[in-house]
Order: sequence, then C-alpha cells, then structure tokens
Amino acid sequence: MSTSTHPLHALWLDPFRALRPQDQSALTDLGMDVHVVRTLDELGAPIRAGSVDLVVVGLGQDCELLQAVKDLIDACPADSKRPSILCRVERRNLEVTVAAMRTGALHVIATDDWAVATWEAALHPVQQADQDKSAESPSAKASPVPAVRDVIYVDPVSRNLLALAQRVALANVNVLIEGPTGAGKEVLARVLHESSVVARGPFVGLNCAALPEHMMEDLLFGHEKGAFTGAVKDHRGLFEQAQGGTLFLDEIGELPMHLQSKLLRVLQERTLTRLGSERPIALNVKIVAATNKNLRDAIVQREFREDLYFRLSTFKLRIPPLHERKGDILPMVVRMLARNCAHTQTQPWELTPDAQRALLDYSWPGNVRELENVVQRAMVISGDHVIDLQHLMFDDSMNPLDFMDGADLALPRPAYSPSYFDKPAVQPASAMPQSLHATVKSSEFSVIQAALMESKSREEAAQKLGISPRTLRYKLARLRETSDAVGSAA
Repeated sequence: MSTSTHPLHALWLDPFRALRPQDQSALTDLGMDVHVVRTLDELGAPIRAGSVDLVVVGLGQDCELLQAVKDLIDACPADSKRPSILCRVERRNLEVTVAAMRTGALHVIATDDWAVATWEAALHPVQQADQDKSAESPSAKASPVPAVRDVIYVDPVSRNLLALAQRVALANVNVLIEGPTGAGKEVLARVLHESSVVARGPFVGLNCAALPEHMMEDLLFGHEKGAFTGAVKDHRGLFEQAQGGTLFLDEIGELPMHLQSKLLRVLQERTLTRLGSERPIALNVKIVAATNKNLRDAIVQREFREDLYFRLSTFKLRIPPLHERKGDILPMVVRMLARNCAHTQTQPWELTPDAQRALLDYSWPGNVRELENVVQRAMVISGDHVIDLQHLMFDDSMNPLDFMDGADLALPRPAYSPSYFDKPAVQPASAMPQSLHATVKSSEFSVIQAALMESKSREEAAQKLGISPRTLRYKLARLRETSDAVGSAA
C-alpha cells in the first residue's frame, strides 16, 4: 500500500495490450489513479496542464512510442510539472528494455509482472518526489525559483544572427534553420516565435525523425471521428494546435516523401483537410523548420522534394557550430553553473583560468549539448565548488585514469545510503588490485560516490552521471558485492 498523501495521477498508453480491470484495481491499491488513453493527443493535453505524475507506456519491438511521449514532455515549459515515464516491455525484448532506459524511462517492468514488490519499487521514486513537493512550505510555493533562460548570444557571430532572426521574425515568411546537431536550433526557433507578431500564440514542436510514418500524418493533420477503426473522436493535428502561433518542424529532412507532398500542399494553400473530412480548415500558422542535413544533397539523391525546399526556405538562417562562436562558451558555462545554484541553493561555483582556457581551446564536436555534459561532469567531480582543469572530462578524451591523478575525490560517504559504503570504494595503494580493469572500476565507483554526495536522490545522481537510474542501481549493487568480497578475503 502506498504511503503517499494522495494518489499518483497516472496515464496508461499501451496500444499493444489492454489494461484488465483487476490489474487496474491492483494499481489503485498501490496508490495510483490510472486513466487509460489511446492516442498521443489524449496524452498531451493533461501533460501540458501539469496534472500528471506518471506516464505508463507499453512498448512493442522498438522505442518509437516512448520517444514520442518524451518529446511531448520535453516540449512543456521548463517551470512546469514533468511526469516520470514507466515502460512495460515483453521479457524476451532485452534490447528494447536497454533502449528504453537510454531514452529516458525511469523504470522498465515486464508486461507479465504484476508482483506488488515490483510495482512498489518502480513507484517509490515518483511517490517520494511527490511527498517532497507536498512538504514544501506555502511561502516556497508562492515564490518559485525563477527559470534561467538558456539563450546566450555574446559572440559577434551570434549577435549578428540574433539581430537577423529578430528582423526575420517580424515578416510573415517561412524560415529554415540549418546547423549541426546540438547547436541550438530549437532555441533559435523559439526566438523567432517570441519576436514575432504571434508570440502570444502557442509554440508547437515536432521532431520528424522521432515518430513512425503511420503516426506522423495523423499527428500533423488530424482526423475526424470514424475516419478509421479506433478513431472514436475528432483529433486536432499539430497544425490546428498551432493556430495563431508557430509550428516548429525539427529534422525536416527525415520527413517521408509521401508526407512531403501533403505538407507542400498545406503550405501552398494555407488550408488542410482532416482525414475522413471534406471540410477545409483555414490555417494561420508561422512555419519554422530545422535540419542538420544538407537538403540540396538530399534533393539530388531524391530524398527531399525541391519544391518543398524552396517553399520552406523563404528565409534561411544558419547556426554555426560552437567552436566558431567561442565568445558564447564561457557565458553559457556561467549560466549553467548559476542555474545549478538556483536549483540546489548552494554556494556559487568558480571557474579557474586554466579551466577557462581549456574550454575555449576545445573543438566541441558535440556543440552545446556536449558543453552541458562537460559542465555537469565537472560539478560532480569537484568537491569544493571550484572547477579546475583536472575536473574537465571531454567526450573525445574521457578516461577515468586521467582525472583520477589530479582530482580529489575523497568525499564523505552519503548519509542516506550508508549500506553501500560500509567499506571504502577505493582501497589503499597496498591493497589495490593491480590490473587495469580493477583500477578503472575503482575509479568509476569513486565518481559514483561523488555524484551521490552532490545529489538529493539517486535519480538526480544518475542524471548527472549520464546514465539511467537502473544502471546506477546495478553499479551500486556491484559495488556492494565487491566490498563484501574484499571483506571476506580479509
């Protein structure tokens, strides 16, 4: 039985298996208020309203549906409530289970596992977070920490891009944003929206590479009740949801050819007709598309329609890779560190001159996303809120042995989980195993220990480490086994 003060509001989306009444009753006993939904549209409205604690997603042979749900959640404002995701997968589909954890699922349960202990373990982190929020004082709720905006345009190249984008935003034209992965194309798309005359309207985004073809047409254009088997009510597509605002089509180069034709027609006529309807719907939507592909090459290879390309690229904006706008790097790092202080209410972070030079000299093949990873790793490793050169672990040269030489990781053991650290994770030099594998493992456990010390929960520690909570639990279990084995040998 749940110890939560009120039931967890859960949405159940499983197109492969029906939820039996007896199973729903068992979940109610565990403290879940479960509502079954059948489409992404039904799922999106309560998520955007901030009334959902948990989304249970049933998966088949891949994680496409999970990615679509995650995109819906990621599209919510930064200060809104974001539900956790729990996935149900067939036992034999180990690859899907692993992929689900990597995609962002909090927990994965076998579809035939209805054991109370299994569900209690899966629901505990969500219920604990819910209790923590309920325990907050009214004054804290009345004065939330203001969200820190992630738009940084300091480098002259970026400032020119921003000025141009703000001018383009005032014109009623379609915009195509080009740039490498992780450079901030969606951020620029939001700038275009917020600087335009439709800024008070909705901003609706779709990653064209994240959904299967059979779902994408319905998601974009909608359908009428009875248009096909299972169409039990009218569905407004993303074009209609973006009425009076902006529709952002990310990874437009991945849009299937048959949908490119339909999209071209909608853009030309500024009307659409839902599936199963004969009534055209007039559109008032600003279109912003983005791609990391060379669409002209795709046209030559007959992967993208030339007429659609010219319709979308009335005005083109190119975001340079991060290494071409070095003036943005340190301000971005300062903003990331400030955001961490605002969320954790800890002392300010410092960045030494050596660390600053290293950040500016690095090539950043992963762009802004890689910069965020490096900063998060540095915050995990540094124990005194000072980030120095030895705390920087870059993706193309990340080796635990390199930073172990200079970084002081001898941190106190976390008070909330002493059972895992009854014996030290790093043995004295005289007792340390001499094999490379054992040394790397020892280093890994030290980093985990540091992450746990800097975090309020294991879920937060897993996020800082860039791994799933399930992987963190596995590594902690291995750590405990290793410590027990060493103790027995002694």
